[in-house]
Amino acid sequence: MRRPVAVVTGLVLIGEAAGIFVVNAVLATIAENQNMSLAGLDPRAMSTGTWVMGGVSAVLLVGCGLISLLAGVRDRSPGRAGRIALIGCAVAHGVLGAVTVGLLGWEAFAVMMAVLALLVLTLLAYGPEPRAGDRVGEVPAPAAA
Repeated sequence: MRRPVAVVTGLVLIGEAAGIFVVNAVLATIAENQNMSLAGLDPRAMSTGTWVMGGVSAVLLVGCGLISLLAGVRDRSPGRAGRIALIGCAVAHGVLGAVTVGLLGWEAFAVMMAVLALLVLTLLAYGPEPRAGDRVGEVPAPAAA
């Protein structure tokens, strides 16, 4: 069951990256075409910042999606850096889910929590692999006197 969950998580994150990039592209275009300033900020700076934010967010989501996808395809736990990236992605989805309730409603919150659940399932299914020195349970414990 862990392989399909990891593959689905990777595909969902890659799809989410495309959606985030498109939304930011639309927002950047609107900010540039409106030619309005926010508290004296240059409209081109707002547009450029939105493009950059969309690109960076998309790259990070694609990276997390590839980590999860590779874990599912190889059926191996991601490395330490990969686990940290997936944990960071899960935390971000949890925080954004909480913000989403107030801004977009419960349906959007449910979608964010579904992605969070996929990330948590992937992290739990591919827990850290035991090291060679960890041999718990192989040597019987001494009897109490």
